[in-house]
Amino acid sequence: MFEKNMKYSYLLDVYGSLLDDHSAAIMRAYYEDDLSLSEIADGEDISRQGVRHIIKKSEEQLDHLDERLGLSQHYTEISELRDKLYGIASRLESGESCDIIREIREIADRLEDK
Repeated sequence: MFEKNMKYSYLLDVYGSLLDDHSAAIMRAYYEDDLSLSEIADGEDISRQGVRHIIKKSEEQLDHLDERLGLSQHYTEISELRDKLYGIASRLESGESCDIIREIREIADRLEDK
């Protein structure tokens, strides 16, 4: 059975603009709009197997791009650091100040490495 691997939804957000327009549209219909292979096939006027083939090839392209460029990991790390900064800001707003400056400096150092 052909099951969705939702990591491709994230990779599509990161690298989708690097796919050709037709492949990107099919991937978005499948992953973002949650359409079935048959629904996409009807809309694109191609076979269900053709849709599956385009999705598999696009997934391979996305994997290759991510292996080479590593942007998804980079964005994930930056998002985690951003979330930590928001947490620190919330603690500052609530008056909790112990160790906050040290934490901010550690995060700033990690961001500098990105």
